[in-house]
This record gives sequence, C-alpha cells and structure tokens, in this order.
Amino acid sequence: MEYRTITRIIGLLVALFSTTMLPPALIAVIYKDGGGTTFVQAFVLSLVLGLLLWYPNRDAKQELRSREGFLIVVLFWTVLGSIGAIPLVLADSPNLSFTDAMFEAFSALTTTGATVITGLDNLPKAILFYRHLLQWLGGMGIIVLAVAVLPMLGVGGMQLYRCETPGPVKDNKMTPRIAETAKALWYIYLTLTIACALAYWLAGMNLFDAVGHAFSTVSIGGFSSYDASMGHFDSRLINAICVVFLLIAGVNFSLHFTAFGRRGVNLKTYFRDTEVKVFLGFQLGVTAICFLVLLNSGIYDSPESTLDHAMFQAVSISTTAGFATQSFSEWPLFLPILLILASFIGGCAGSTGGGMKVVRIVLLLKQGGREVKRLIHPRAMYAIRLNNKAVGDRVIDAVWGFFAAYAGLFALFMVALIATGMDDITAFSATVACLNNLGPGLGAVASHFGDITDTAKWLLVLAMLFGRLEIFTLLVLFSPAFWKS
Repeated sequence: MEYRTITRIIGLLVALFSTTMLPPALIAVIYKDGGGTTFVQAFVLSLVLGLLLWYPNRDAKQELRSREGFLIVVLFWTVLGSIGAIPLVLADSPNLSFTDAMFEAFSALTTTGATVITGLDNLPKAILFYRHLLQWLGGMGIIVLAVAVLPMLGVGGMQLYRCETPGPVKDNKMTPRIAETAKALWYIYLTLTIACALAYWLAGMNLFDAVGHAFSTVSIGGFSSYDASMGHFDSRLINAICVVFLLIAGVNFSLHFTAFGRRGVNLKTYFRDTEVKVFLGFQLGVTAICFLVLLNSGIYDSPESTLDHAMFQAVSISTTAGFATQSFSEWPLFLPILLILASFIGGCAGSTGGGMKVVRIVLLLKQGGREVKRLIHPRAMYAIRLNNKAVGDRVIDAVWGFFAAYAGLFALFMVALIATGMDDITAFSATVACLNNLGPGLGAVASHFGDITDTAKWLLVLAMLFGRLEIFTLLVLFSPAFWKS
C-alpha cells in the first residue's frame, strides 16, 4: 500500500477543497449578515492542513492500483466531510455541537439532505449558500472533478473513477481518456445547473434562492434555504421546474453525453434505454397513485392543486431529493410508506440520485423471472438482456451481492438505531433516509434530525457514507484481505 502517495493526494485534494470556503465568505460580504470571518478562518485551517499532508510527501508519485483507489475514495469522503464541518463548528449561527456539525456536513456532501438545523429562514446567507454548495459538489462526486486534475499532478485517475462512479457496470467510459470523461460529466452537470437556476429565476425566485436551489436540485440533494422547503414559494411553476430537473438529473449522465454529443442532438437515445423507460414509468405510476388517493381524500381544494402536490412529492421522494411542499408524513393511508419505499429504487445508475438504482432493480426482476422459467423448463437456456444485449453472469452476481449487502446493512443499522431508544417507525425511516441518501423520514425525523441522540447521528453518518459510496467501496475496507500486501 502506497501510504505516502495516498497522503500526498489527500493533502492536495484537501487544499483544493479549502477554496470552497471562499464563495460563502464573498456571500457574507455581499449580504452583510455575518459569517464571513468564520469562512476565512475555515479556509486558512483547511489550506494549512492540506499543505501539511502534502509537503512532506510531495515527491511520492507512485502509480495507483485499484486497492489504493478504494482507500483514497473512502478517505476523501470522510476527510472532506470532516473538513466541511469546520465552518459549521466555528459559526455562531447556527450554534451547532461538533456532532451536529459533522452530521450536517456529511448530509450535505453525500446529498442526503437530512438536517439538524431549524430556523433556516433566519440563518446568514453564507451558511445557507455553503450548504447548497456542498450538495452541488457532492452530487456528481468531487472525486470525478479531481480525476480531471490528477493527471496534471502525475497521478493516474482511472482507479479513482472506477471506485467512485455508481452503477453495476463501471468500465464503460464515454471518452477514451479518463480526464476527458470527468470533464464531460462536469460540463453537463454545470450546464444543467445554469439552466435550472435560470428557470427558477425567471419563475420568480430571487438570484440567491435560484442559484442555491439549483445546486440542490441538480445534485438531487434537497437542502433548502427555508424551513418550509419548496413550499415557501407557493408556486406551481417552480414546483414543475423542480420536477423536470429532478427527472433530468435522475437519468444516467452518460446518456446525456450521448444524446447531446458531437454528432448532434439525438433524443431517441433516451427512449431506447430500458433503464430510463422504467425510471420514467415508475415515476408516473407513483404520481398517479398519490394523485388518486389524495383526490379521493379531498385534502386539497382542487384537482390541479392535488396534482401539483402529488407529482412534486412523488418525484422528489422517489428520486431521493427530499424537497417538500408540505410534510408527506401527514398524508393519509399508505402514502407515506409508499413514498419511503419508492426511495429504495432511486435514480438511474450514473445519475446524482440515491437508492439502489433502477438498473439493479430491473436486473433483479429479470433474474427472478428467469428462475421461475427454469423451474418450468429446467433444461432451457435463458439469457438476461438489457437494451438488447446479453448481461453476463458476473454482473448478475454483483447485483445480487449488492442487494444482499444492502439488506444486511439496512437491518444492522435499523436494529442499532432501535437500541439507541428510537421507536420502530423512526428507526426504519431514518435508516431509509440516510442509506438511500433521501433526507426526510417519518416519526421523530419527519421534519429534522436534531432531536435524536448523538449516537444515532453518528450511526446515520456512517449509513450516509455507505449509501453514497454504494456499499462495496466502503465495505471492502472491512475485509482483512484488503490490507494484506
């Protein structure tokens, strides 16, 4: 294990990450409502720490193997989550404990969107912007951005990209060189963010809210600058814009690259993809169920208002964004549980959404169907196909392995949370919210996570990391074989 090389890279990336403290400091100067000094202090501390890690190891430039790649990715997220908490620890408003600051920072960076903060409407603009910015950086993965820079630093990036990129098939690159791939992903991500911010601004948001909420929308993070979330704006147009961009961000970004590539625009790319068709069909189905149940219950005063709330909440929760127009936990019958369960599926592989990913669910269902057919015709040969291509047994095995690990971790976290004193519904929904990188839950965590114990918060931080790194990237570090030379 090349520990000096790993330390050198982490030091460089921490120094790079320290620059994220500067935009909030500028926001504090512009709006003059406090927080500027806090972010300048956090910038200096982060930069010094990064340099202290880098300088003694500046000449260590060995090539990375996959094993080092896994370790760097895990260290990167844990270290940056910790560094990201520094401004929240130093800030006077909100006045957070160390545990709460760590929870908020990791929730932002992993795009979970669970919060321990109340009174968002009265917080300094610098803190609000910083929360949005962390989600935006975490959405596509800061590692992917760093991969575009690493070749210039003398370190290959393919190992990091394979460890970071979500989905069961990780070897497909959109462009021949990994740095070009990372840059292509970020160009798409940045373009969507600008388009989303512009749409919000034209729909009536002020510039600060438009940019901040665009960050949290395209990253499918769900942080808002208001306690009422999107319900603060009380605008069907803004809700519709949010839904559209959540659906776009929930699609595999490699499809966006293909559809808007060098050969011109080809929207047929989306409709030929099985995962996208299932994803959109699922969103439509959940929306329809919510609409019919809410319409029958008569909660809202018109069919239009019912459709607005049903569509927004269905898409927001099932894509794992977690925005709200009102608390879905107060909806009648089975709808709160339905939406929580919908988040297990989440977005497409290669998107900014959380959950288990649509393609895995599709492959699990196809494998289940194949086993049923084999019971009827034991000697027949059946191939599982996706987009008219046969899927290898290695991929199917990986998907089943992921599902088994996911189920095991889910049960472990839920039982551990109950052991801290949580009731069953709160423990179940909190585990779902953090392992799926969703955000809101039910019971005691329906509005915020500030009232649960510190032990529960640390457990949920770990669940966020498992969810963001898609289980195995973090789980592999617990294997004794990983540490053997």
